[in-house]
Amino acid sequence: MAEGDDSAILDITRIKQLIPHRYPFLMVDRVMDVVPGESAVGIKNVTINEPYFAGHFPTLPVMPGVMIIEAMAQTASCLVMVTLGSESEGKLVFFMAVESARFRKPVVPGDRMVINCRLLRRRGSAWKFTGEVLVDDVVAAEATCLAMVVDRE
Repeated sequence: MAEGDDSAILDITRIKQLIPHRYPFLMVDRVMDVVPGESAVGIKNVTINEPYFAGHFPTLPVMPGVMIIEAMAQTASCLVMVTLGSESEGKLVFFMAVESARFRKPVVPGDRMVINCRLLRRRGSAWKFTGEVLVDDVVAAEATCLAMVVDRE
């Protein structure tokens, strides 16, 4: 992020520098509008090539809800790492809890998930976020999540 910028865009290369996830478990293609300590917007382009579609469900491919929540968590992890800046060196973000998750519309191959993530609060190493996934400007899922920053060992 350039000096004085209020927001940033993270491409896939930068995302892979910030969080340890890799294919087939990397659920975010881009993170836009990162405002450290506040919010971020993740993008996930859903394709039929995702490995879970082979079994969920073969004749009617639907993205598993847990993978949608994981996309929220990874977007939140990127926000945490950017917020911490140099303090994030040698750290990981561990997912701790999901509160009040709701799935309102199936996510299917060809959809583009827009993942709005907002920091609710931070207490020490614990972070609480709210997330909302939109597909074609319609809410597909929403949840509140808790995460903890830990030392990489």
